This record gives sequence, structure tokens and C-alpha cells, in this order.
Amino acid sequence: MMLENRSWSPMEKIWHIITMIPPGRVISYGKVADYAGLPGRARYVSKALKTAPDAMQLPWHRVINSQGKISFKENSAAFQEQMELLRLEGIEVIRGRVKLLNYEWRPDMATLVMAMPF
Repeated sequence: MMLENRSWSPMEKIWHIITMIPPGRVISYGKVADYAGLPGRARYVSKALKTAPDAMQLPWHRVINSQGKISFKENSAAFQEQMELLRLEGIEVIRGRVKLLNYEWRPDMATLVMAMPF
């Protein structure tokens, strides 16, 4: 298998990690940044999600904060949508919170290394 000989932008790395999150699992903004090689850049992950083209159809709803909470304001449409999408995947959401112990995506190193084109 031949890898592309090009540089990946930080946003592309983030988008790629997010595409890897399996249904029924969640991950924090900070972990996405870590896996993309951008430690400490959790806020940049949020920016990458906001600017992603709709055509990418990223599973944005699987990204939550490090406390297991949905980051949108509780009564917002985005909060309700994220909660509903998570529940449709079988994730229990109670008052906007997911129990990370049960649902956090924890890929092994081999999965990450083999699936990353950068």
C-alpha cells in the first residue's frame, strides 16, 4: 500500500480522526486533538467541526467534552439534536451527559497507526 505524498492540514487530521469514531462510541475534543497529533488543541477541534463542509457528513455528534457532557447550551436545538443522535446509536444520555466509562472510544495503537494516512 502506497501512502499519498502530501502534507495533511491540522483540520484534515482532525476530520479523519472523527470519521474513525464508530457508532455507539464518543470521544472528547481533547482526545481527538491528541490522536491528530495536536495535543492541547481541543478548541481547535471545535473550530474544525464548525468549518467542516456539510458534504463530509462527519459524525460530529460523537464528540463531547472531557467531562462527558454535550457542550451546546442545554435548551438549544443543537443540544437536542446531538442528544437524539447519540440516543439513536444506543448511547445513554442523562441530562446531557454520557458515561465515558461505558461509551468512550479507546482505539488501540495498532488501529490508530494503521488507519492514519498522515
